[in-house]
Amino acid sequence: QPPGTVRGQIRLTEQGEVIASKYANPEIGRRNLETLVAATLEATLLQPTKPATPAFLDAAAQLSQASMAAYRALVYETPGFTDYFFNSTPIREIAELNIGSRPASRKPSQKIEDLRAIPWGFSWGQCRLTLPGWYGFGAAVEAFLEAPDKDPKSQLALLRKMYRQWPFFSTLLSNMDMVLAKSDLALASRYSELVQDARLRKKVFTAIEQEWHRTADALTRITGDKQRLAHNTALARSIRHRFPYIDPLHHLQVELVRRWRAGQDDERVQTGIHISINGIAAGLRNTG
Repeated sequence: QPPGTVRGQIRLTEQGEVIASKYANPEIGRRNLETLVAATLEATLLQPTKPATPAFLDAAAQLSQASMAAYRALVYETPGFTDYFFNSTPIREIAELNIGSRPASRKPSQKIEDLRAIPWGFSWGQCRLTLPGWYGFGAAVEAFLEAPDKDPKSQLALLRKMYRQWPFFSTLLSNMDMVLAKSDLALASRYSELVQDARLRKKVFTAIEQEWHRTADALTRITGDKQRLAHNTALARSIRHRFPYIDPLHHLQVELVRRWRAGQDDERVQTGIHISINGIAAGLRNTG
């Protein structure tokens, strides 16, 4: 939290979707409350960190602009991307679930800009890409290091310094590291097979795959960590232990979605899709 905003107390809203997972079990509920109290005390008692330097802010602005350009180039400027998204993710099936207070789209249309944020992020999690959490960062770092009249080594040294000294930047990279750890390109490629247009499928998935590797490489170069979640082994172990349970759900979901969209009007197929969506969301713990 910004310095001075937490003075021994904090007020927040817990989303209804996570109430049960956080507080249904007394021991887990107590642990969550202890974490909340400890974080509040820490934010109150610890000395505030130094504000970001002008060099840090300028570098962050450059990364932000380049990342946004790469993100928009994929989502809004790639012909056929909307069709790819609506076919390669279970967004239509998610919209049929009664799990939110508002519809998935603001308007009854198939436009990305009309989708609400949570269904957008939820869909990318279901196909194990978690794309909104990382896409564009690799391209942004690449552009930053190759900026005209700049020394790539000095640019990289600046990013490493930002990671060590600027809590905002280190937290940003930590969150990105976590969503990359939960992604799986092999499983995502299975979802891409739901796109019938082979040329569109190859074009979009190749772009996503290349940017995934660019982003993973950028994180490694900045943090020095060769493995995901190297500084949080408990979380890495927790995520790794969930994969044997949720990976089969992905394979089942792809097949059930294929059957449902092909016209197999069987209530058991639809129920199976909905169960798989809930199971994957519970395992990944990133719903949108």
